[in-house]
Amino acid sequence: MAVPLPTRRLLPLSLGLFQGALLLFFALFVTYDKPSAQAEDANLVASQLYGIFPLLQDIQVMLVVGLGLLLTFLPHYGFSALTHNFLLLNFSTQWALVLQGSLHHFHHGQVHLDLHNLLTAEFAAVTVLISVGAVLGRTSPCQLLVVAACEVPIYLASEWAIITRLGVLDVGGTITIHVFSCYFGLGVSKALFGAAQRPVHPKETPTPRSDLLSLVGMLILWVFWPSFVAVLCQPGDAQHRAILNTLLAMSASTVTTVVVSSLLESDGKLSPGHLQNGSLAGGVAIGAMADMAMPPVAALALGSLSSVACVLGFRFLTPFLARKLALRDQCGIHNLHGLPGILGAVASIVAILVASEDTSGSHFSQVSPTGGNASEASWGQWGDHRAGRQALCQAAGLAVAIGGSLLAGLLTGAALRLPCLARPPERLCFDDSLYFKIQDQAENPGLGDTAEEGALALKERV
Repeated sequence: MAVPLPTRRLLPLSLGLFQGALLLFFALFVTYDKPSAQAEDANLVASQLYGIFPLLQDIQVMLVVGLGLLLTFLPHYGFSALTHNFLLLNFSTQWALVLQGSLHHFHHGQVHLDLHNLLTAEFAAVTVLISVGAVLGRTSPCQLLVVAACEVPIYLASEWAIITRLGVLDVGGTITIHVFSCYFGLGVSKALFGAAQRPVHPKETPTPRSDLLSLVGMLILWVFWPSFVAVLCQPGDAQHRAILNTLLAMSASTVTTVVVSSLLESDGKLSPGHLQNGSLAGGVAIGAMADMAMPPVAALALGSLSSVACVLGFRFLTPFLARKLALRDQCGIHNLHGLPGILGAVASIVAILVASEDTSGSHFSQVSPTGGNASEASWGQWGDHRAGRQALCQAAGLAVAIGGSLLAGLLTGAALRLPCLARPPERLCFDDSLYFKIQDQAENPGLGDTAEEGALALKERV
């Protein structure tokens, strides 16, 4: 299957213009901090580097390898899933660096770049990688780039409103990243595909091999997830708690997923899809309260509850939404990111209210992903009034994340309906050969898989 010439030129042309504009911006405005001349400052810089870079490497492995492989459950779309995930990560990170630098780090005509800026830019890119899971396989690369171009600035605005203005505690991105990206992606899907209900695509069903690759991706994400949650915590006790709480929550979610998945099947067998997603649900839910001084049993309970919500969502809620609302959610992002994210936000509210009654003065900390000032509070000293106010802020932040992202996603999805973005027709969805040279198919073309047929079919949409 070949892509028509105008469509083939649109992707490299748009990416080339973007990279050229970025080169110009970096040449004119971006610089590194000057090296410190004093030994004490140099030691501090080295300590910060060695503290953040290993965690950044873990996050890179998560996003490039773990998440990429998790998306390969579609048997004929592995090349596209891995490549588009990798492309969107780099595109969105660079776009976020430009926007963050212009808004937050522009001083005396220069943007000072460091590892923290790069890290927070990758956090913005994560929202794109999650959101496009709702429309995986049914969109063209050009449409995915439009999603990234629109979502990154909206995420930055949402994160500023939730963290900086409302003061929401969400060090692991449960509300600002997972909930936001989930409902943005669902909004895009609903606006792009409308109310039409279509049968299951013949290339949409996973195979044992594609499920195995996806399971490997889940294992990689599981191992490195504590770094994602803890990287922005205050070094020391808060970061230590975040790592421990994340490991406990994810361990509980893994065990509970096996239990629930087995009970849902009459023969007691496990569903690969449940295991691939439910095992990660604890990491999603724990982010809003990962650095809070809570008993270990709270992390275990939250991990178990989040996996139950995730598995039940796949079994009952996703078919219900598809049947009643014609809502497509290809990767089940609502079950892995939306439901556990909401559960984690509610759990953070409960934790704050409970901690206000703790006379030991439990300590909480929050660092804004955009590099804002850290706010710290001893909840035992605040008392019920201030804890109640913070709980209201948590609830308001959740409402902003859901409402704002859903509206923005609907508008972005409407823009993706433009014919020039070349959405693939239904019968050519979930197929690598539309965008990649597949050697076996080139040597042994099957019936109906000729380049002419693919080109004619795509021209119907362009």
